[in-house]
Amino acid sequence: MAMFRISYAAELLGVSDDTVRRYVDQGHLSVRTDASNRKVIDGVDLATFSREHATLPGEKSSIRSSARNRMVGLVTAVTADTVMAQVEIQCGPHRVVSLMSTEAVNELGLAPGELAVAVIKSTNVVVETPR
Repeated sequence: MAMFRISYAAELLGVSDDTVRRYVDQGHLSVRTDASNRKVIDGVDLATFSREHATLPGEKSSIRSSARNRMVGLVTAVTADTVMAQVEIQCGPHRVVSLMSTEAVNELGLAPGELAVAVIKSTNVVVETPR
């Protein structure tokens, strides 16, 4: 299960660390303590919360790409059968739905609460290089 530190959860939601702490204090988000005794938020809880409250976060990627439409978000739903799957990602205020093979979903470990980047390109060729 993905867990996110308060600072990274704040970035994903497009708010300050203090705002996330207020959400916690108000009972909108619950926190746990990780092995390093730091407060973390469950990815599924954060995905559910972000569906209604998030704004678009900045992107932190070690991949450079020709695609300009890259949206960082949290997986909110996966519906799969033996061959195909539908994956929903909440990218700030935007809901992105992708159809892909169930094999790809399994290889990427896509599940509600996991971090993902939706890359949208008008052509079929996307060029990426490591930074």
